[in-house]
Amino acid sequence: MPPIAPVSPTTVAVLFGGRSSEHEISCVTAGGIMDVVDRTEYELVPIGITKDGAFTLQPDDPAQWALRDGALPTVPDNGTRVAFPTSPATNELVVSHPDGSVTSIAVDIVFPILHGPFGEDGTVQGLLEIAGLPYVGDGVLASALAMDKHVAKAVLEHAGLRVAPWTTVLRREWTADPVDVAESVAAHGWPLFVKPARAGSSMGVSRVDGPEELGAAMDLAFEHDSKVIVEPRVIGREVEVAVLEGRDGVPRTSLPGEIVVAEDGFYDFASKYLGGDESLLCPAPLTEVQTDEIRSIGARAFEAIGGSGLARVDCFLTDDGFVVNEVNTMPGFTPLSMYPRCWAASGVSYGELVRELIELGRAAVR
Repeated sequence: MPPIAPVSPTTVAVLFGGRSSEHEISCVTAGGIMDVVDRTEYELVPIGITKDGAFTLQPDDPAQWALRDGALPTVPDNGTRVAFPTSPATNELVVSHPDGSVTSIAVDIVFPILHGPFGEDGTVQGLLEIAGLPYVGDGVLASALAMDKHVAKAVLEHAGLRVAPWTTVLRREWTADPVDVAESVAAHGWPLFVKPARAGSSMGVSRVDGPEELGAAMDLAFEHDSKVIVEPRVIGREVEVAVLEGRDGVPRTSLPGEIVVAEDGFYDFASKYLGGDESLLCPAPLTEVQTDEIRSIGARAFEAIGGSGLARVDCFLTDDGFVVNEVNTMPGFTPLSMYPRCWAASGVSYGELVRELIELGRAAVR
């Protein structure tokens, strides 16, 4: 009987860093994935995007991308440049090295772990679609749709899900008649939250306790986007559920987690992406009925945006039920972040989650 030929590992290009404000946390996630991935199944090609937007080939070294003494890693510009295929006829990335040499690396799938603009908004997904490379996660439309808070709210509301009330303000409207805009948004009552419609993380977000604070908050938000969302404060517990595409097409949902919000009402950057027992409760202390309800909401929201791969659905639990806040198509994904912690509480380890996402991406038909 002839010997069985060994199966070659799947080559995964891990795309991380990027131009958004979440650059550093994307690097931490890359290190987490490098640390847990099964090297008998997968060979990783780390592609770090610098803050200036250069695609570079980086070391496959989890320690380089780890959080050390509170310092977050960044992608250094090492002089290499990575070019994606110019035709779906090839799956080879072309790497230009500082010494002038050029090499190529054939990849089977791309794992984009980019947060915010230029990564989570459909732009990178479009690049990968044009290149004909399979990839992990949501497609172009779902990514772009979820990134725009106004469009996402409209789609979720149309799907019969309850969302927080909001007013959308364009920069030209604010510039033309700030008094009229101020009167319009004041109808929501105070306090208000002013947010860029398409920015990641909590960049440009302000709490406004009265009319005298509105102008500065709007100006700050417009520094990040030409479209701004104004919402009233929703009083309730912040509960989130992780969604994973099902092999049979039916979304899988985790046990929900809860954020314990600080006194100032903000869920800060460190808690959002790095976690911590003092800020994240997983599983959330909910009744069985409440748990079933938010899991159903998560699946419906995922289907409403046409999701694939993964998403995290964030809700408020108010006195009269759940209100959907937003859908994140590339949620915080460090080992301590809410998304993997929710799945860990549901019996799926971080390593198993990474493997499942890669395999879903290989089989994806978006």
